[in-house]
Amino acid sequence: MRSMRGRRARIGLLAFSLLAAVAAPSPVATAPPEPLLGACYCRAPGRLECVSGLSRAQCDKQCTEAFCDDWFWLERLPCWNWGYGG
Repeated sequence: MRSMRGRRARIGLLAFSLLAAVAAPSPVATAPPEPLLGACYCRAPGRLECVSGLSRAQCDKQCTEAFCDDWFWLERLPCWNWGYGG
């Protein structure tokens, strides 16, 4: 009687382990979110220039490499010339 109970318990444990291994959710590959694009303004030797369609990281990199005195990034906005043409 004991050996039968022990055998059933082992078989049940084995079956449960197999089901848990098969039913375990596999990690889903998700693409990283696309960065927001916006306008990158760079102030260097008295001029303010703008480049559209850059992410914040791209703006920071570009302005650092261009030795901008000051820069800022506006998400989801195109460059704006304040109505002075250009």
